[in-house]
Amino acid sequence: MAPRVTVIAIDGPAAAGKGTLARRLADHLGLRYLDSGRLYRAVAAKLLRDGADPGDAGKAVAVARALTGDDLEAPGLREEAVGQAASVLAPIAEVRSVLLDYQHAFAAEPPGAVIDGRDIGSVVFPDATHKLFVTASLEVRVARRCAELAARGEPADGAAVHAEMAARDARDRERGIAPLFAAVDAHEIDTSRLDAEAAFNAALAVINAHK
Repeated sequence: MAPRVTVIAIDGPAAAGKGTLARRLADHLGLRYLDSGRLYRAVAAKLLRDGADPGDAGKAVAVARALTGDDLEAPGLREEAVGQAASVLAPIAEVRSVLLDYQHAFAAEPPGAVIDGRDIGSVVFPDATHKLFVTASLEVRVARRCAELAARGEPADGAAVHAEMAARDARDRERGIAPLFAAVDAHEIDTSRLDAEAAFNAALAVINAHK
């Protein structure tokens, strides 16, 4: 009999706090962690470095197929331009198929994994052991992203961040393939008024209640 694996799927919009929560849950529960958005960012970063159009399906698929662990650790993956490019190539079906295989292989290794993204519970792992949907108001998420940029010594224009985040939200929710939405069996955690500790405790309570 194959070893049992645990898959915790965490979805939500940008800057809602899902990455911080996912990493902490993985550490606490002894599971591996994967930021699925980092896969798309790694592909986007390579395309941008090569001066290619992120919307060019052929080039994006080729880069996705050649993705390595080193690409996931490349500097600059958190830059706003890379995030915007990633949201452009994310709806490309062939790219998603290649990266879907990567995620399935990652989670199949015991004891399992915590994976965060936009469509993990709804599409990538519809039978995940636990599903969480982490959200927050746009205003709170903009403030968090500005603070993150400032901490990295990067310009933090609130109006520009607001416009970019709203546009990305729209792309993520309205794309034809795997749009962002909460799976019907996901437990929603609104972090608008929660700090990282409170969000962690809320998530852990959900997981412990549904073992």
